[in-house]
Amino acid sequence: MKISPKITLLAVGLGFALTACGGGSNSGSLSGIGKSIRDSDAQAPKTEEELRRDSGSKLGDLFTNGRVDDIGAVNKYLWHAALDVLNFLPIEAADPFSGIIAFGNGRAPGSSQVYRATVFITDPALDARSLKVSVTTSRGAASAQTQREIENAILSRARQLRISRAKL
Repeated sequence: MKISPKITLLAVGLGFALTACGGGSNSGSLSGIGKSIRDSDAQAPKTEEELRRDSGSKLGDLFTNGRVDDIGAVNKYLWHAALDVLNFLPIEAADPFSGIIAFGNGRAPGSSQVYRATVFITDPALDARSLKVSVTTSRGAASAQTQREIENAILSRARQLRISRAKL
């Protein structure tokens, strides 16, 4: 079986083209690969912050500015606690960057009253000033005592979550 000169010329030209696409001073040279490995071993050791940054980073870490207790611009413990405490209500909308969770109509366990709630987390701090809860019923706004009890339940649950994380 004889190979035509056109195919040979095409194969050689294709080989040169692929070699040129390697782009880098070490392409095609095995000694260059060994040199780059030795150079990377000779780098200065990484600082503790560089190691922390490089290990286990996630896409969500881009939005926390290195603060572990935040989701977007809000406290993650308040966020998760609000979801836990009001889990009997369906979630209509949630935005961790603005700190708003809007819940739809639902009944509390053991109650015939229909509730609707909106939670607004205003600050990354874990304190009462960071949390605002608005609860309505089918007859209008819920009593101030009901709203205060829900806020206290969310704050208590957030503290429990924070303590359980600290024990890890």
